[in-house]
Parts: sequence; C-alpha cells; structure tokens
Amino acid sequence: MNSTTKQRIALISVHGDPAIEIGKEEAGGQNVYVRNVGEALARLGWQVDMFTRKVSAQQQTIVQHSPNCRTIRLQAGSLEYIPRDNLFGNLPEFVKNFLAFQKENNITYPLIHTNYWLSSWVGMQLKKIQGSKQVHTYHSLGAVKYNTVKTIPLIASTRLAVEKEVLETAERIVATSPQEKEHMRSLVSTKGHIDIIPCGTDVQQFGCIDRQAARKQLGFGSEDKIVLYVGRFDPRKGIETLVRAVARSQFRNHPNIKLIIGGGSVPGQSDGLERERIEEIIAELGMQDITTLPGRLSQEILPSYYAAADVCVVPSHYEPFGLVAIEAMASYTPVVASNVGGLQFTVIPEETGLLAPPQDVDAFANAIDRILNNPQWRDKLGQNGRKRVESKFSWDGVATQLADLYTEILHSTAVEEKQPLLLSS
Repeated sequence: MNSTTKQRIALISVHGDPAIEIGKEEAGGQNVYVRNVGEALARLGWQVDMFTRKVSAQQQTIVQHSPNCRTIRLQAGSLEYIPRDNLFGNLPEFVKNFLAFQKENNITYPLIHTNYWLSSWVGMQLKKIQGSKQVHTYHSLGAVKYNTVKTIPLIASTRLAVEKEVLETAERIVATSPQEKEHMRSLVSTKGHIDIIPCGTDVQQFGCIDRQAARKQLGFGSEDKIVLYVGRFDPRKGIETLVRAVARSQFRNHPNIKLIIGGGSVPGQSDGLERERIEEIIAELGMQDITTLPGRLSQEILPSYYAAADVCVVPSHYEPFGLVAIEAMASYTPVVASNVGGLQFTVIPEETGLLAPPQDVDAFANAIDRILNNPQWRDKLGQNGRKRVESKFSWDGVATQLADLYTEILHSTAVEEKQPLLLSS
C-alpha cells in the first residue's frame, strides 16, 4: 500500500492503553501488541487510530505516536482505574463516544481490529450500527482462563457468550499460535474464520547488547548465575512456581546465584497484593539475599536485563502467546517456560529452551539447572532462539501479514458491494 492510498483503520483496546508505560497495572502483552502493530501498520501507510478508555482527567485525550498513528482515549464510566472484570457495564458509553468521535471528525472506519473480549463487544455493536468489518484478537480466552483460577468472576458467563459470538460473527479471528486456534475450536465454537498470525517483537531493540556488557551496566558479575522473570504480578503468571524452583535448584547455595523478578506493582491493587504474597514466600524460604525485585523495567533498560540473564523463566499457568519468551529469545537468552498455550509454539524444546508442566516446581528446577550447568549449551540455545525470532516474529513481518488480511477483507467487501443482486425466480 502506498502513501497516496492511505486506508483508515481503528484498533480498539478498551482496557489496555497502547500509550501507557508498559509494565504498569493493566499494561502487559496486549498493550505491547496493539502499540507495535499500530506503529508498524502506520509505517506501511495505514492511517491508524488506537482507541482505549480514559482513566484519569490528567491523561491526554489524544497521543500522537507518529504522523499516521495515534491513541485516542474515550470516556466510559468514571475517570478512574476500573478492573477489567468490572468494565462491561461501561461499554455502551464507549460505543456512544466512539460514534461521536467519528461524527465530529467526519470519519467512518470501514474496518475495526478489536483486542480482548471487552473490545470485541464494542466491535460487534459498531458492526451492527454502521457495518464496519471486524477482525478480532482474543489475547486470552475465558474458557481457558476459568480452568486455571479458583474463583470464577461474576462476569464469566457474559464473557463466554461474547467470546463465542465474536468467533462466529467477525470477518476474521487472528489466533497468535496454532495452540490458541485449537483452543478456540475445541472450547468456544467450530464456526467462524481463524487465521494464525503470531505476535512480534522489536528485533533491533532486543539483542543489541551482549551478556557481559549488560552485566557490567547493571552491576552484576561475569560469574553470576542469573535467573530472570519479567511480567506482571498476577497469580496466573506462576511466579510462586519460579521462586520455589530456584529454592529447590542445585544452585540454591551457589555463591553467585541471582533471582531477578522484574515487574511493576501498585500497593493495594491486585498486582500489589500478589507482589506482597511473593515477597512473603521469598522470606519464608530464606531467599532475600539472592532475590532482587527491581520493579517495573522500562523499555530502555529491559533489553539489558534479558541479555544479562543466563535463563529467562516464563512459568505462566496459561499464556495464549507469551511475548516475554520471544523478547528473551531475541536477546540470545534461552527460555524455560510452561508447556501451555502459545508457549508451546514460541519455545522449541531442546532447541531454543525447555518446557515444563505448569506449577511443577521440580520440573522447573531441573530445567533451570540444566541450562545453568552448561554455558556452551546455553549459548547455543540463545543463538537458535535469536534465529527463530528473526525469521518468524518481527513486528514489521506481523504487520505485513495483518495488512494483507485487512486488504483482503476490504477488497472482498468492495467486490460484494459491486455485485448486482440476483433475484431468485
């Protein structure tokens, strides 16, 4: 697509603000995905507007990221942080303000790419109201998530119904891995059209510094054995499994062992409570001397942490894709991950890292030990991981695949509209 035929597209991410600092509460893989897809589509010549929910009066209403890409914050409910499970009742206001924005700016978006189930509901309303075509990425499936949590939220039945409806009515669903597609088919619906287009990562940003330079920058020693976790504080992320695995590792009493748990948290909110729980477990196991919790890792410093580590651990109970795994692999660092969801697609066992059953402390301890015990193999796994990311998971490659999909949908719509109606006799 050349710049003279710019096509407008709306990316909708109600609870995941693409313009927010990554690593804060409610800022995880979805925010990274929407922001990077939006910016990469803009580089291809699309006019990209990313819509999210405004959570405070201090926030800018419009954030311009590049000439063709911006985030637009719409009011939906009170101007405050609201947990995602409590947001559904505010979605009609989001739709109303989206339509008002279109009217004020004399825009109608022919195609809308929604992200997460809340946004899918918004997209389905816009489809009914103005005939916009809809592409949807789930980021997380309720049918899978509710199998991994002890307390099922009140919103669960609504979410499951919405997730089924969007699969059956959207022009296309984008699954980020073959495993996610299989879950949709077996747990949600056999109807609907699904394409597999993976998530991506910035192959220039990650892998730009080598291990020793990164360690020197961060104040670690060349002989340290560094085990890294990056992500939100959330019980489903399996941080407890990692902490207990390191406590059980043969390197537990090694003078140079270091466990780094990187991620932001807000006291009193759900992630803050989980951080406190993890800190209690660290204290109970007597691991305060070897564990560092540096808080949110900015996008500027994150590549150095990945590069400094001997192994990056992704112990999630479920992960539809697992961005952290490919960021680590892009940084030449092997991954030990749970054998679930998209992690089975991103991590190739014995080639770019190792997989272990979720919540299996002994299996994680064994996998971590295997990599720490063999620096030559660690380096080989790291090289293989980098090659895999370069060939499959760059953002520009992902955006090109999405752009082809959008163009196909818009073209087929245009062809349909030109077809004369055939009246049956």
